[in-house]
Amino acid sequence: MKIRTAALATAVALGLAIAPARAQNEDVSEVVVTAARLTEYDPIKTPYVSLKKRPDNLITVVRVLCDTRDLSQRRNELKATLRNMIKAAPAAGVELGLGEEIIGRFDESMLDSVIRPDSRPDTSQAVLVIKTRISPTDTFDAATGRIMAFADKTPTVGRAEIVPSEDWDLTLIGPQKHRGEVIALVAEDARRASAAFGPQYAVSVEGLQLPVSWYQSGPLELALYIPYRMTVLPKGTQ
Repeated sequence: MKIRTAALATAVALGLAIAPARAQNEDVSEVVVTAARLTEYDPIKTPYVSLKKRPDNLITVVRVLCDTRDLSQRRNELKATLRNMIKAAPAAGVELGLGEEIIGRFDESMLDSVIRPDSRPDTSQAVLVIKTRISPTDTFDAATGRIMAFADKTPTVGRAEIVPSEDWDLTLIGPQKHRGEVIALVAEDARRASAAFGPQYAVSVEGLQLPVSWYQSGPLELALYIPYRMTVLPKGTQ
């Protein structure tokens, strides 16, 4: 399984992904969690206590390419293929989106804005995100299979083709809304630590003002944590 190598970064570098403005309410924003924080995970520095969550969606980047020589016809073929994708998505169990760190909705009103020149001559492309919702019983193979089947079966028009990436990311809607659950787990761990050392000791916890971070702990599992630091000290010395 490949996670977050070049696909999303390439789309942004070429100016092909249209990212929506960062939402003011992070409790409802769909965040690409493995892309944003995967590299921050350090098994030495990351606290033991974490909240395990399944992602809301699995996503990948898809390029819709067309190399018809006439520009007008090429754009029409791309638009028709994109319309077919929009129409076929619900029955295939997928959704189309745009963005890198925060995923926004893609619909027919955005067709003109996503079609850009490709690096090859006489070729145009549109770069989208395909996502599929993760159910409690889903597997990685089942989720990726839905996306790949959608890309294979959606009718293309003219010389257009649908080319999905082999890189996968996970998303979570409003990761910061889980902050209270993470703090509750930290508090319970602190109580156990204090009890283990006896009534003469107390626990000091620093860093709980920091935002929730995360890393991928399984193919379809995320570990949410706050990078706190806990110290056990004799009472009266905190």
